Amino acid sequence: MIWSCIIGGLIGFIAGKITKKAGSMGIITRIIAGLIGSSVGQAIFGTWGPSLAGMALIPSVLGAIIVIAVVSFFFGKKK
Repeated sequence: MIWSCIIGGLIGFIAGKITKKAGSMGIITRIIAGLIGSSVGQAIFGTWGPSLAGMALIPSVLGAIIVIAVVSFFFGKKK
């Protein structure tokens, strides 16, 4: 459980850096985005590539990017 949260946080951190949304994300948000993104990414892209804590890293990061993009579209700051 703790290992999954650590890897989920890492996945969320990487996805946040790629989408340039890392500054507005806290550690809990990164973990949640990483865990949900892992589920979404593996459902869409499969389970190929290296894996840690039962999560395929590349599809998980891609899924977390999708999750962060969708959430920031609906809940992002309006300019």
